Amino acid sequence: MNAISAIPSVNPAFVPTTEAELRACLRSWEWRIFSGQLYKIITKSLDSIGDEVTQVVPFVPNQAQTEFLSTLHTRNVILKARQLGFTTASAIVYLDHAAFNANQRCAIIAHTREDAEAIFRDKVKFAYENLPETLRARMPLKRDSATEILFAHNNSSVRVATSARSGTIHRLHISEMGKIGAKHPEKAVEIVTGSLPAVPDDGIAIIESTAEGTAGEFYKIATKAQHLKEAGKKLTPAEFRFHFFPWWSNPEYTMPSAGVVISPEEHAYFDNVEAEMGCFLTLGQRAWYISKRDTAFSGDVEKMWREYPSTPGECWQKSTEGTYYAPQLARARAEGRMVDEIPHVSNVLMHTFWDIGAGDGTAIWFMQHVGTQERFLRYIEDYGRSYEFFVLQMREMQHKHGYLYGTHFLPHDAGHERQMGKIVGNPANMLRDLAPDWTFVIVPKVETIQHGIEMTRQAFSRAWFSMSGCKAGIEHLSRYQKTWNQRHQFWSDTPLHNEHSEAADSFRQWAQGYDPRIATPGASRMTRSPRQRRGVMI
Repeated sequence: MNAISAIPSVNPAFVPTTEAELRACLRSWEWRIFSGQLYKIITKSLDSIGDEVTQVVPFVPNQAQTEFLSTLHTRNVILKARQLGFTTASAIVYLDHAAFNANQRCAIIAHTREDAEAIFRDKVKFAYENLPETLRARMPLKRDSATEILFAHNNSSVRVATSARSGTIHRLHISEMGKIGAKHPEKAVEIVTGSLPAVPDDGIAIIESTAEGTAGEFYKIATKAQHLKEAGKKLTPAEFRFHFFPWWSNPEYTMPSAGVVISPEEHAYFDNVEAEMGCFLTLGQRAWYISKRDTAFSGDVEKMWREYPSTPGECWQKSTEGTYYAPQLARARAEGRMVDEIPHVSNVLMHTFWDIGAGDGTAIWFMQHVGTQERFLRYIEDYGRSYEFFVLQMREMQHKHGYLYGTHFLPHDAGHERQMGKIVGNPANMLRDLAPDWTFVIVPKVETIQHGIEMTRQAFSRAWFSMSGCKAGIEHLSRYQKTWNQRHQFWSDTPLHNEHSEAADSFRQWAQGYDPRIATPGASRMTRSPRQRRGVMI
């Protein structure tokens, strides 16, 4: 049995013709929700020439809504494709619950006040105002505002807000939690710590959203619920049930395939979805997906994964198109060179590789060369910090973990004079003054940055990564990408300079400059690599 209480049931197809029959129907939750004879909603669609058409239609749960309501739990998290109508369904079900049950508090949370008021106006209030007149007369409102209605006959209410903390909430729906977490993370935390605890164990909470990245409260709740489902665990009232509704579960997402070109690679993608999800994708569905991707999102596959996912894992997936190191990272994972934690080996040199931005961030990788393995144990970064800050942080690591520093590899421009605040200085000399007992090497400049990137790709097979210390750095490497030429619609050879650049540039110093023959500890002077001393520009 789902979270809806056991109640007398009337076939939704039944049409009452007498007052007694109507009273019997109104006692049936199934009839009230599924018959289409009680509640009305506003729908929008496109006509034959592409203009938007608004219609008022009876509310009858669609296929996805019906499946969800049949498996409703006390705590629910929905990962979904767009436009499946879950907020509409909750608005109707919660209005119904408040109208037919005394002293109940129902709330819907949206990510902006404007969205909250629109949900209330166009879904909750509209459905109430379009009830049969005789029924509405029996259920007058004591309070009627832009965000709340309170029934006079039973003291139950429905309200909308951007958060809800006060008092008990018997029914709670959180719309687009992923967007709330992405744009207002503090609000998402407030919802988790304030709104959700206000729902009693026998109440119902629903969180629904499209995916918005692998971080934040929605990601935490959804992935935990998914793991519980995959483990087959019997849920407690406080644990979330995972519901996934892909684009292909909507029977409307299909179109004539004539004129839509589907490549062999795209057919292979759909075949893999069928194998993973146990579904069958018609040619019309495949054509719809390709058309939607190319017209609505200009071919951006990552947006399709987020807005119209085919599998649960795809929701969180990041596109590797245009990235530099995705194949190398994938191979490292496949070969077991990404380990949860690689221990530090005492008395083995710890080398570091730096990127020092002029007004940007500083990023540093820490590596031990053990046998044939070049092990990256740690990655640190920060913005707007002095060189002294990083030297002190590294001193602390040295004392805490027993690091024996070998060579610190700096980028080629570390020897250039630059404006730093109110002074003009040379980063390499400043670091030497801060740490005269350390050995610094300035890595020679490559002829082109593409040459350096190719050197890094070739060196990748030697690299091992400790995930516990390098997670942020690995994420940066996976997102380091080419610049998209919007005008000509292709990936250029120029790296995109963004928050992922420092990690990639510092990692590149390893491939360009590390030579175990010169990586010796204890020298206090500033040195250059043998290749640069020979005057070779690589």
